[in-house]
Amino acid sequence: MSLLQLHVEPGQEVVEILTQKLADAGVRNGAVVSLIGAIDSCCITNMPADDASVDTPTEYSQPLELSGTGEIVDGRLHLHVTISGESEVTRHGHLRWARVGIWYVAAYVIAT
Repeated sequence: MSLLQLHVEPGQEVVEILTQKLADAGVRNGAVVSLIGAIDSCCITNMPADDASVDTPTEYSQPLELSGTGEIVDGRLHLHVTISGESEVTRHGHLRWARVGIWYVAAYVIAT
């Protein structure tokens, strides 16, 4: 096992960059034990109460605090995040994409 620290810089998209950095490092399986940072927009998905087989996306376009965890299985990154913005309303869901504006996002990964 090894611990990796990966950074997503301003102007970059979180899922794309982390997926690329994991592939470059040869990580096929592991755990994202911590994801922390700030973003300027994102899309998360949740399931409606009447149909757990449907993934409903919601986009947010404002500065947001972000934290989360996830897994890497067969090279595929899967992240669940909590976001909160100016209104202090917190949302949680599966991260489809997130764009870093002026801050950064850091991921701490245990590769197996």
